[in-house]
Amino acid sequence: MSTQSGVAMEKMVFRKTNAQTGRHLAVTPANSAMRHLSYGRIILNASTPALSFSNGAQETGMICLAGSGAVKVAGNEYNFGQFDAIYIPRDSAIAVSTKTTVDFAEFSASVEGNYPLKVVRYADVAQDPGLKFVAGGPGARRELNVLIANNVEAGRLIAGFTSSDPGNWTSWPPHEHAKMLEEMYVYFDMPEPAYALQLVYNDTQYPELVTAVRDGDAVLVPSGYHPNVSVPGHRIAFLWAMAAHREVEDRQFGVVNIQPGFQQIGSGLDAARK
Repeated sequence: MSTQSGVAMEKMVFRKTNAQTGRHLAVTPANSAMRHLSYGRIILNASTPALSFSNGAQETGMICLAGSGAVKVAGNEYNFGQFDAIYIPRDSAIAVSTKTTVDFAEFSASVEGNYPLKVVRYADVAQDPGLKFVAGGPGARRELNVLIANNVEAGRLIAGFTSSDPGNWTSWPPHEHAKMLEEMYVYFDMPEPAYALQLVYNDTQYPELVTAVRDGDAVLVPSGYHPNVSVPGHRIAFLWAMAAHREVEDRQFGVVNIQPGFQQIGSGLDAARK
């Protein structure tokens, strides 16, 4: 289906965002349905082992999806392995490098404030029941990993990732948070032939957007309910990143409106709000 609340599909669905080496910004407010949130990929290897850029008025969150690499900011260099993350304040010069290969997801949003740099080690996240937890019941069981939220002081950005049991629904029950946050999902670690179905809708009877998604695809959620489901025999795995509409004030993870009729299930996000 081609539209969601009048937004063209090409501004909500971005395919194979992990196809290029180097730094590639796939989604910005200029080419998408997002008001604040941008997303790109930094993929380095022997042919492109290093690069540098400045983030200007954007705060930046980077998540290492695979391999290992280093990020240098303000004269300090930090080494990263899988699922380690870093929050970088605006007006920073950033250098990224690898001795082997590395794949970073980069999220950013414009902010007025200047918030402190923070390195988030996945080993620490994995030991914190408020940051790594299981949600959902039969048919909707999944693991959530919260990397940049209450544990990081920031203006707009929230980010983490979810993985499910094969064939399960996630983001279930259907929920929305459009008054406070816009969001995007970026699918990763879903090798062929794995795929999933993503819905984004305000019309609960006839969803405006239903599309197949595969590894590297990104789906934007400017508003509406946004459940998804993996095919039998294959799990679903995706990054989620959100940007608050009102800086700081709306930056609240886990505050959602559940679709009428499904409220008895509960969102499963209570652990992250404690």
